[in-house]
Amino acid sequence: MSGTAYTIDFADEDCRDARQVGGKAAGLADMTAAGLPVAPGFVVNAAAYREFLSRDGLREFASSVADELGQTHDRARFDAAARRLEERFAAAELPAEVAAEVRARYRQLGETLGVPDVAVAVRSSATAEDSVGASFAGEFETWVDVVGEDSVVEHVARCYRSVFSARVMSYLAEKRISPEAIEMAVVVQKTVRARAAGVMFTLSPTSGDRSKVAIEASWGLGLSVVGGEVTPDRFLVDKVGLAIVERTLGTKEIEYRRGDATVPVPEERRNVPCLDDDEITSLAELGKRLEKMHGAAQDLEFALDEDLPPGRNAILLQCRPETVWSGVERKPVFDATAGMMSWITGSISGAPAGGSAVGHQHEARAS
Repeated sequence: MSGTAYTIDFADEDCRDARQVGGKAAGLADMTAAGLPVAPGFVVNAAAYREFLSRDGLREFASSVADELGQTHDRARFDAAARRLEERFAAAELPAEVAAEVRARYRQLGETLGVPDVAVAVRSSATAEDSVGASFAGEFETWVDVVGEDSVVEHVARCYRSVFSARVMSYLAEKRISPEAIEMAVVVQKTVRARAAGVMFTLSPTSGDRSKVAIEASWGLGLSVVGGEVTPDRFLVDKVGLAIVERTLGTKEIEYRRGDATVPVPEERRNVPCLDDDEITSLAELGKRLEKMHGAAQDLEFALDEDLPPGRNAILLQCRPETVWSGVERKPVFDATAGMMSWITGSISGAPAGGSAVGHQHEARAS
């Protein structure tokens, strides 16, 4: 079963088209094509979302509510609009032909893995998501440990409904993006049994230093790191030579062993690094490969699968362009207009040629 009307396998060439599958899914397909370690899965494409909205006047209703809001920033109005949309969308089901394809593709995934009713993550992948100009990271929904055909179909519908949540509509208004500009694809991907997981940036997210790879991780699934529920371990790796130049241990009080609830981390593991040195450098190598492949700094999510042996346990869950520092102009070390003497004196004093020694700093984006 290759690409069909509404579902596409990660390995299918069509899955690399972000217009059909969104940035998240296209990134997974790119990594799959490059032979990088990715948990297997498939995508419910944007055509399925369009078919969903075409039924029962949903598109017209959503457009009318959005038009009523206009350019308001009144949170109460957003909440009221979201309640109206939620009530209308709550009873909306996937079109029968879309649901049938999702069920068939899910069964095929289980058969391929030899695991009937395989646990999967169901993740939004909006077509406007993760561009350098406007990141939607954290605005849409993700669920893990979804089991069974009925539940997968229902969670795909939940991803569709999330487009019209108060949080997303407020964000769209802030960015002056019409909800009609968003089309939702959905990633359905085998849940990784994560011993540890987290995020990685192929630059320093606090300083923009492109000579470093920054890794944040904690025990269990990455939900605790992405959701800001723990203080993770933090590691900074030099891209040249892959030396680990900074280590900061987090407190790591809780972890997700499954996707539905947290459990306390035993005391003896809280102050122990969740990644060993080999795992840190292996992750940094993967980050460098992806940065080279895309020609720009990347923001990644990863997990270490406890069912796989060391050296083969790093699984990539997401890859998207880094958005905080990508728009910052990079000044050359030597400014030809300032003259050689200015460059020499600036190098000695530590100040940039022709400018102040005081820089600026961006806060790290909560992933």
